[in-house]
Amino acid sequence: MDDYVIVLNAGSSSLKFSLYCRPESGSWGLGARGQIEGIGTSPQFSAKSGSGERLADQALDKTTVRDGRGALDSLAKWLRSTYGGARVLGVGHRVVHGGARFSGPTLITPQVLAELKKLIPLAPLHQPHNLAPIRILAQLRRRLAEDWPARHGVAAAASAVRTSHLWRSASVRAVSLRL
Repeated sequence: MDDYVIVLNAGSSSLKFSLYCRPESGSWGLGARGQIEGIGTSPQFSAKSGSGERLADQALDKTTVRDGRGALDSLAKWLRSTYGGARVLGVGHRVVHGGARFSGPTLITPQVLAELKKLIPLAPLHQPHNLAPIRILAQLRRRLAEDWPARHGVAAAASAVRTSHLWRSASVRAVSLRL
């Protein structure tokens, strides 16, 4: 079974993603990337394969994708329908401001999330939108079985985050988390 890592970049009106895949006998590579833009107004979902082939390009229901949670739910639905049964080792999320303490991949704990929340005044238009999906994923993780090796998942997410175009474009490199 292939391993997957998802890298997210949530903003006020968009949710960008990259999906990295590692075949059983291979190395990590970009499997897909895309975005949901126009969240709350006229949401549009688009995705391409790692080679650039169009996988999806469709309008989404604006009553369903009213906010970041709706966008994350829509992305999760597409990922399940496209990659159903995949083993997701981790999720990385770019955070606009990690302060002096969080400048590299960091496993999210309630304490780390609380510290990142304190940094909202440094980026009030961006930080809340970055933290929202992390909170959603943390809630989801608590409901999932504890059967993934923690260190492996964090290392995979950190590796994928570092190679992601979303990571390279960040002014501050901050946080990754494991489902």
